[in-house]
Formats: sequence, C-alpha cells, structure tokens
Amino acid sequence: MPWRRVLTFLPMLRAIRFHGLRFASSLFLLALLGSSGWARSGAASKETSQRTYAAPTRETYLQIAHDTDAMLHRDVLDVWFPRTVDNENGGFYSAFSREWQRQPSQGKFSVFQGRMTWIASQVAMQRPELKDKYLPIAEHGVDFLNNVLWDKKFGGFFWGLDDHGQITDSFGDRKEMYGESFALYGAAAAYQATHDPKALALAENEFRWMEAHAHDNKNGGYFDLLTREGKPVEAEPVDPVTRERPDGGFPAGYKSMNTHIHLLESISQLYEVWKDDSVRKRLKEILAIVRDKICVEPGVMNLYFTNEWRPIPDHDSYGHDVETAYLMLEAEDVLGVPHDPKTERMAKMLVDHALAYGWDDKLGGFYEHGTTFGEVEDKRKEWWVEMEGLNALLLMHEKYRRQTDIYFKAFQQQWNFIKTYQVDSEFHGIYPTVGADGVALEKNKGQNWKAAYHDGRALMNVTDRLKKLAAEQK
Repeated sequence: MPWRRVLTFLPMLRAIRFHGLRFASSLFLLALLGSSGWARSGAASKETSQRTYAAPTRETYLQIAHDTDAMLHRDVLDVWFPRTVDNENGGFYSAFSREWQRQPSQGKFSVFQGRMTWIASQVAMQRPELKDKYLPIAEHGVDFLNNVLWDKKFGGFFWGLDDHGQITDSFGDRKEMYGESFALYGAAAAYQATHDPKALALAENEFRWMEAHAHDNKNGGYFDLLTREGKPVEAEPVDPVTRERPDGGFPAGYKSMNTHIHLLESISQLYEVWKDDSVRKRLKEILAIVRDKICVEPGVMNLYFTNEWRPIPDHDSYGHDVETAYLMLEAEDVLGVPHDPKTERMAKMLVDHALAYGWDDKLGGFYEHGTTFGEVEDKRKEWWVEMEGLNALLLMHEKYRRQTDIYFKAFQQQWNFIKTYQVDSEFHGIYPTVGADGVALEKNKGQNWKAAYHDGRALMNVTDRLKKLAAEQK
C-alpha cells in the first residue's frame, strides 16, 4: 500500500473546498489510505494489484499466531538458549556466527546482559510450559548483574567489563544511563519471575542510585553519561581534525531520546514489582517527557537535547518511532490508568508517520532513517526495527480496527517481509541487517547490541495479541 504517495497530495487536500467547506484533510487521508482501490503506476502497481490480504477473522488471527509462536521458538529461543549461558564466568556470551558458532568474546556488556536476563524472565512468566527451563537462566542472569556488573565501590552498573569481571579500555569505567536502564530492566523482571528478594533489592538500589546521581532535578529526566563515581559528564567539543568526540562516540553532556524511551520501559518494569510512590512519580515524569518533549508533530522524535530539553536537529529513526508508540501505551497500562488521549494521539502519529515516510511499499518493512518531511536517507532494514514494527502495527490494528484496515494490511505485509527476508531459513535466527533488495548484509547472529530482546518480546506480544483478538471474535 503506497503510504508515502499519499503525502504528495497533502497540499492539494488542504486546498479542496466543496460548497464553500474545506474537507478535513486528516479524514480524507484516512479514507485514502484505507481504500483497496488505490493504484500505482509501473511495476510496483502491478505487484500491489496482485497482493492479497487476509480478512481479520478468527481463523486468520489464529493461523498467524501459530506461525509467530513457531518463529519465537525456532528463530529466537531455541537458538539463543542455552548456548549463550556462560557457566564459567557468569552472564551470557554475545558473539555468534551465522551458523551459531561462538566467536571471539566482546566482553560482558550491560545492555546485552540486562536484555538476556529480561527475556529469560519474561519467557518463564509468559510461557508456563517453559518455566522450568528459563527460571534458572533468569536466576543466572541476575546473579551476574548483582555479583559482577554492580559496582561495589561506587554503586551503579558498569557500562561493561571483560569476561573476568575486570575494567577494560574498550568499555572504560564510566556509567551510561542506557546501560543502567537495561540492567534495571533485567533485575526487576528477574524478581517478578523468581521472587528472589536479592533481585528486588538490586533493582531498588539501582533506582536509588539513579535518583541520587543521574536525575536532573531542575529540568527533569536523566543525565546520560556519568563518571564511575556518578558525576554527570559535561559536554566537550568535537575535535575539528579527527572529528572524534572525547567520549568515544556518545554526545556527552546532552540528553538522548534513546536513553529516555528505554528508561520509560525499565521504570515501567520496576513499578510492576515495586509500587513505590517515588517510582510512580518518576514513571509519570518520563512518560510526559517522552510524549510531550521528545515526540513532536507530525509523529517524529528528536534524538538529542540540551539539558534544558532544547532539541538538537538530527534525522528521524523510524524504528524508534514505532517502538515508542508501544512503550508509551505500555507505561500507562502499568500505571493502571486509562490511555490518555494525548498519548494515544502521539502513538498513532508516530506509527502513521513511519508508514508514510519510512515504509517500503514493494517488499514491506521499515527503512532505517530519514528526515521528517524528506526522502529516506538509509534504506537498510535492521532486525529490531522490523520486529518493533510488527508489534506496533498489530497494536494499532487492535485499537483502530473498527475504523480502518490499513494497519492489519501493513501488519501482514510486515510479517511476510520478516518471514521471507529477515529470517535465516538454513541456520535459523534473525539476520541483523538486510538491504533494500532483501539480501542479508550482515550474517553473524549475535553481538553485544543484538540479543534476544526485540524479537523475543515482539513475537511473544504479537502471538498473545492475535490470540486475544481471535477470542474476541467468538
């Protein structure tokens, strides 16, 4: 379906008048998107005309749920576990080839360790038939977070350590809130799964450390980069010759979209197990910051900000857009409040904009990034973007299925893209990145930034939501 082509009509839509009345362009746009008779010229038009979509029936929901659950086991859980469990040094191995052979170690990265602990905990809770297998893995993960990755001298989690738990030049001794967030995420989920008081104590200690050292009491939100002792790192200029930042790549002294959307999910996870008023207060604060400062019309997110939340221009990341739509609504579910119309509106705008500007009409799938109103700048497709897109599209279908079929059609095309291009049918697992033509650009299955988290969560969520939708059809 030609999501982006519709936007070329917006100037025309704004000018249309009928008997002296201006049409509401948003309503006309919705009707245009939902029309099954929309045609395109050329080869793409022929392909679109031949594309068929299943109706949103009970049988359709159950069939896709069967297939997504099969992918969850075959291409996520069965390939990652138990081979990633490090029984010698603790925690999890991260580096694997396409054939799932272990590669030279990349050390123990806080983000990877937290994500793997979280997904093992979620599987133990959400799939009772797998509890006996995954509960020990969750316990193994939280033991590493508590005994090794937690800084016994200054508090907080190290950004990363070597396999023997030592500080290395590659990770340094700094504390980054992105890593703190995922370690908190894993610890809180582990307590929810295991009921081990040690896991809850670790999560509580981390939250208190964050509040004491990283929270910006003046402007709200959190400082992104801190020293080992917990002091915020101030901004330093880019070297004009090498073009390198002294912090090794992260813009020190600024706040980021990516850190705060994941703080939203980790504090949501914490509030599920610790109904403390200070946690609730902070969760509401971060939700408002993400929705009202980071997200802006027409459904995009700024990536970097000054400490006072003044945005710094950069590109639009379609994957973070669709992921944040889900995370904002999830946060309100955890708070136990009805979805705020402001939150629903922004979540829908984020998904709609990604479909309008970052969607591949031909193969399906979301591109990497572009500008707010311009062409796509990077047409690669990363596994996490595609999985978060699958999750968000079905969520939008659930909320708006009585008004439009656009989200379920896009969901089906997205699912077909993942099955056809993103999955390795020979050795199983998910390719990290494929090109615009669907050919895998990277084939190694594991590394520090690629865990079983995005795909595991998305496939569990989608499977369960499809079953819920099927049950409502009875």
